Amino acid sequence: MTPSEAKSTFFKKLKQFAKDGDPANLYHENADWFGSHPFNEIKGHSAIVDVWKTITNAIPDMERRDSIFVAGHSKPDVRMPDGFTDRLLIASLGTYQGTFEKDLLHIPATHGVVHLRFCEVHHIKDGLIEHSYVMLDFLDLMRQAGVWPIPASLGAEHVWPTPASMDGVRPEICDEKAGDQAFDVVMGMHAALLSFDGVDLDSMKHSKFWDEHFMWYGPSGIGSTRAMSGFRAHHQIPFLTGFPDRKGAGHYIRIGDGNYVVTGGWPSVVGTHTGEWLGMPATGKIIDMRVMDFYRIENGKICENWVPIDVIHMLKQMGFDVFKRLKHLRGLPERNLTSAKAGGY
Repeated sequence: MTPSEAKSTFFKKLKQFAKDGDPANLYHENADWFGSHPFNEIKGHSAIVDVWKTITNAIPDMERRDSIFVAGHSKPDVRMPDGFTDRLLIASLGTYQGTFEKDLLHIPATHGVVHLRFCEVHHIKDGLIEHSYVMLDFLDLMRQAGVWPIPASLGAEHVWPTPASMDGVRPEICDEKAGDQAFDVVMGMHAALLSFDGVDLDSMKHSKFWDEHFMWYGPSGIGSTRAMSGFRAHHQIPFLTGFPDRKGAGHYIRIGDGNYVVTGGWPSVVGTHTGEWLGMPATGKIIDMRVMDFYRIENGKICENWVPIDVIHMLKQMGFDVFKRLKHLRGLPERNLTSAKAGGY
């Protein structure tokens, strides 16, 4: 199956799965599924169905709305095993839109329209999905439901827009040749980020890879920023303060398709939490960060960057259980010490 064939086929299959939740024509029987906390790592049709039923029970009329849908063969990453190179991958970004009829993971139903942000990567083998990586922004859903269990975001919180170029979804076309050129831009930027001397932000010579007015769309909890000044103030400085020794851990996806590039790791970044971040004082713990990056390149510059991060999972590693706190705020506090230590999820 070519990348173009995969895009055409799985664009339809994934939309159908959003309607019926039947994995038989989409997933291998023992497929691996890696998702946002609290679902994390599961395996097989039955477990995938359980996750999907949990979501669709809360949003029964849910429909899938893709903003970016790309494909390609994953490029090498020396930090990853050989088997990760040249895999056929689909990557998509968008929202599951519908009426929030019942509580989801203790997030209160609004009985109005919500948009559950998703970012997905699927490994295609023999015509079916062998591995899925699915990031669902439950913090953003909490925001929409009017319950917010952490300090206010430094960046702007809003519904992520579709690409400004309006070309993020081309189900019949995969342009890996143009994608190679776009990929080189992103890899140049990544290399510049790794040149940080630990003191001076200007030691990272990455500004030249970004458009002057680029948009950086961060996950809920961090928020979105504009241009280098906003990126530094609202994300980069707070992040480097919290994780000054952060380093890349490896990418399971490295693809380019036309003007779009996608990277991601499980984890993608590892760092020691030695400074305040998102209002959490330093814990000294080593934190794994599940991250994806969707980039749009125009005229050789990065114009837009969508960045899903499993913030709830990061906070859980720091000792802060977002879902447990949400339960308490909704009138379901822990009533004994044993269950409190065990955690809600």
